[in-house]
Amino acid sequence: MRKQPTDATVYLNGQFMPAQEARIPVLDRGFIFGDGVYEVIPVYSGHPFRMEQHLKRLQRSLDAIKLANPMTMAQWSRLVRRVVALNDGADQAVYLQVTRGVAKRDHAFPSHVSPTVFMMSNPMSAPARKLVSSGCACISATDNRWLRCDIKSTSLLGNVLMRQRAAEAGCLETIMFRDGFLSEASSSNLLVVRDRAVTAPPNNHLVLPGTTNDVVIELIRKARIPLELREIPEDEVRAADEIWLTSATKEVLAVTRLDDRPVGGGKPGPVFRRVHRLYQDFKRTVMRRG
Repeated sequence: MRKQPTDATVYLNGQFMPAQEARIPVLDRGFIFGDGVYEVIPVYSGHPFRMEQHLKRLQRSLDAIKLANPMTMAQWSRLVRRVVALNDGADQAVYLQVTRGVAKRDHAFPSHVSPTVFMMSNPMSAPARKLVSSGCACISATDNRWLRCDIKSTSLLGNVLMRQRAAEAGCLETIMFRDGFLSEASSSNLLVVRDRAVTAPPNNHLVLPGTTNDVVIELIRKARIPLELREIPEDEVRAADEIWLTSATKEVLAVTRLDDRPVGGGKPGPVFRRVHRLYQDFKRTVMRRG
């Protein structure tokens, strides 16, 4: 029988315990300030997917907030695999978080404080077959978040509000534009197709570099599908033949309606179908190799 979320085994500051027993002091800076960073690592058939790339992104986020990494790459890797082994399911999503630790409430960094390290795992399912075959609906909004979206920060209120807008509209995601150009969705990266050529926003401080997005771009290049990384004007997005979402949990999905208007023909397009097959083939290869 699959464990309930409260029965899942989590890791907190050197100890494994049931999730319902995990406790963090109220003065932890992650709770008070959102002063921390996180990662989500997908696990297929018990094997973490692109763990090295996820851990390198964790390191970049830690460097950006001037927080020393409490573990080596090898230590993180062993810990992730241990948490996976202690929880149910061949396919999981491992969430890990590092905050600056517990200290008196003061905006400036405290001295001589140990970081708080937390890790948990939840069961993960691939996107539903109907969602892949039919696509999803999204709405749009002005990107009003801060200017360091490249940091995978636990301070996610801006993203939460955008995701809630989508939920209230009966949509999967909110696609955001900043100063007339595409940035990202509330919890996904974006790619746009016009005349069977793919365009994606470049990685910069306004976009979180997506590990799944990187895989999709690699597959596009290997398949010799035309690809350009550049800023994408909003009117170009709205005139696109295809729009895709990518993320660790969504993998790659087609957006078939934006602001209640069809994208292209209103169904997943031919380039999406090709790349989605390539992604599934790639994932199966990874699962076999372990």
